[in-house]
Amino acid sequence: MKFLPAQFTYFVQTQGARRNLRTLRGFLLLLAAMIIVYSVLFHFLMAAEGQRHSWLTGLYWTLTVMSTLGFGDITFEGDLGRAFSILVMLSGVIFLLIVLPFTLIQFFYEPWLEAQLRNRAPRRVPAGTKGHVILTQLDPVSLSLIQRLRYHGKPYFLLEVDAHRAVELVDEDIRVIVGERDKIETYRDLAASEAALIVATGDDYLNTNIILTVREVTAEVPIVSIARSEDSVDVMQLAGSTNVLHLPELLGRALARRTLGGDVRANVIGRFGDLVIAEAPATGTPLVGAVLANSRIREATGLTVVGLWERGRFELPRADTVIHSHTVLVVAGSEAQLESFSELMVIYNMADSPAIILGGGRVGRAAAAGLVEREVDYRIVEQNPTMIKDPQKYVQGSAADLDCLQEAGIESAGTVIVTTSDDATNIYLTVYCRRLRPDIQIISRATLERNVSTLHLAGADFVMSYASMGANAIYNVLENGDVVMLAEGLDVFRVPVPESLKGRSIAASNIRQETGCSLVAFELGDGSQVISPPPETVIPGGAGDELILIGTTENEQRFVEAYGLAQRYSRRRQGR
Repeated sequence: MKFLPAQFTYFVQTQGARRNLRTLRGFLLLLAAMIIVYSVLFHFLMAAEGQRHSWLTGLYWTLTVMSTLGFGDITFEGDLGRAFSILVMLSGVIFLLIVLPFTLIQFFYEPWLEAQLRNRAPRRVPAGTKGHVILTQLDPVSLSLIQRLRYHGKPYFLLEVDAHRAVELVDEDIRVIVGERDKIETYRDLAASEAALIVATGDDYLNTNIILTVREVTAEVPIVSIARSEDSVDVMQLAGSTNVLHLPELLGRALARRTLGGDVRANVIGRFGDLVIAEAPATGTPLVGAVLANSRIREATGLTVVGLWERGRFELPRADTVIHSHTVLVVAGSEAQLESFSELMVIYNMADSPAIILGGGRVGRAAAAGLVEREVDYRIVEQNPTMIKDPQKYVQGSAADLDCLQEAGIESAGTVIVTTSDDATNIYLTVYCRRLRPDIQIISRATLERNVSTLHLAGADFVMSYASMGANAIYNVLENGDVVMLAEGLDVFRVPVPESLKGRSIAASNIRQETGCSLVAFELGDGSQVISPPPETVIPGGAGDELILIGTTENEQRFVEAYGLAQRYSRRRQGR
């Protein structure tokens, strides 16, 4: 029953479909006329041979011969009748067995499939939809963003041009709307004027077109667009984009922040109001070889050690944790506390050997700019001579060539940053550099989130994915947060103070032991923050009081489940 309305709707919707229907009707009339003519001629030829048959028999004979069944119960005896039988049979083969099936496929079966596709992949959002996120392109950033939107219960719709591809995405449980990206009607069907955010993640030209098209529908809804080229940032802003994310720049500078070099001090990787999250490499300091309980970092600076990176693996701090030369401490506190730490550690300098950047593309150049700001020297290995900007800072050649790496200083460098856009290449180069220098720090870029763990296995100390950073940045815009990514798999979040924790001391709450989360600050109802509270501090229980914690996504979920916060809470990112 559902087929007939869909089929009828398809036939009457477009001029092409109506023309096809007229063609089909003409063919069927021609076929019926042939059958009638053959049935009449059958009677005349049979009468000439002295045989008498009914009109129904004539129709029966015509259909059996045209369909090549030919039961043989009714036959002509003369040559003229047999020649007529051959003509009927050949025309039946052509029109019934060849033309008719193709006609039915073209004018019935394909429209039926099209109607099915249209039903499974809708072309407009349900009536009354509002507060949703519109994604205009399926790419690694959008896929990563969809995961975050699902996790936080945010409604979204993905715009897909190809109906067949849209059905495949529907089967993958992705909410899809079919439409053209450059049509105003598409964004009206998407209820763009009622959306919370519109995201453009295509190339720079497509994104600019999308922004201008959306602005013809609504001037108020925020638009986030990704720019591949730095020159496109201003163009997209002029077109009407609310936030333009130059991801290569963000990713390159994030990689540079984690580079060992220059003075040993804490590098800020994220902010949450007045709370500062930083990473401090232990290399070359008296901390190496000490257990965390004896490091006296909190007593000397007020900072809280909330985690440690051990060759790409994030670990929760324990009193008996040993600090190694490759350990990177993750600390949380105020700006003043961070400055105290830097003053203590600034006297311990790293070697002055340049960091090596493999790949001179946009991300590699952004990483170099970040190193310059930190006064860390660098060398870029780039194979394409047209991308070499400064011959004194570049080494032309393949990053897989030992001579090129030696010319860049692989034997004495403290850090290698792998920045190519191909994950397979990055995995290969990571394995190669780790084999050449087991003690070197390796920081790598991943385009796809699924390759992050593979790069860690290959020997990378830090991995930051393009997709994850882009999705995190867009989600932070949705939640009015800063465009900052702490680290792959590491997050800062806030929750209302659970009833069971109110009035208890931090030490007695056992939050870290039970959930893996580290309590780094309170945010009181008046908006003020208590940063890095000591263990004996009593957890507040006033109206609007919140806890600020740091941990992985799994740690956060464990906290929500442990303290009965199963309902979705407002989870704001760093920068509030």
